[in-house]
Amino acid sequence: MPRAILALALILAAASAHADGGIGQTRIKELQALVEQDCGSCHGLSRQGGLGSPLTPDALAGKPAEALAFAILDGRPGTPMPPWRGLVSESEAEWIARMLKGEADNVR
Repeated sequence: MPRAILALALILAAASAHADGGIGQTRIKELQALVEQDCGSCHGLSRQGGLGSPLTPDALAGKPAEALAFAILDGRPGTPMPPWRGLVSESEAEWIARMLKGEADNVR
């Protein structure tokens, strides 16, 4: 019986890791704070736009999450958008992009 419980726990853990891209809940909260505060300083605290363009699901519709993750990681030359590579990993940038598009799990 204990082996069955352990197997079930491992399956549930793997499913949970897949749902959030393998990013733990603590880091997800940190990434959400980063988006709210750091991204919000240019894109607006409600992400409706400001110095930077809007980051709402409607504004990002039709834009591939991979392209958004690239912009998060490497910035946008010729604009005030800085690179965040080194502060966020590729998988975290992809999670942020999906979260902004309303596609990520664990969005508060």
